[in-house]
Amino acid sequence: MARIAGVDLPRDKRVEIGLTYIFGIGLSRSQQILKDTGVNPDTRIKDLNDADIAALRAAIQLYQVEGDLRRMEAMNIKRLMDIGTYRGRRHRLGLPVRGQRTRTNARTRRGVRRTVAGKKKAAAKK
Repeated sequence: MARIAGVDLPRDKRVEIGLTYIFGIGLSRSQQILKDTGVNPDTRIKDLNDADIAALRAAIQLYQVEGDLRRMEAMNIKRLMDIGTYRGRRHRLGLPVRGQRTRTNARTRRGVRRTVAGKKKAAAKK
């Protein structure tokens, strides 16, 4: 199993897809890395030799990935919260940040709310 940037890549996937398991590397960046290193994107991770893995590690070190990227994102959010911006307040309250409506929808951010207590149901037809 290849371990790059602290992530165990899945053995049976193609290298092009396997690299996307690293936080901060999507499909387009994965394709660019493979083009730069000269590794065939159709190769399975279990079939990579040590030279290919070393080349991939060296190429990935040029990018900010995994822990460093997560830390940077958290610091950016914390900065917004500290200076009291609108976006920072939305982060602090756990509400949608990018202008989505909250009257309906937004269940992921708001959580499931209980209905109003004592609300009467519609009368059954006779």
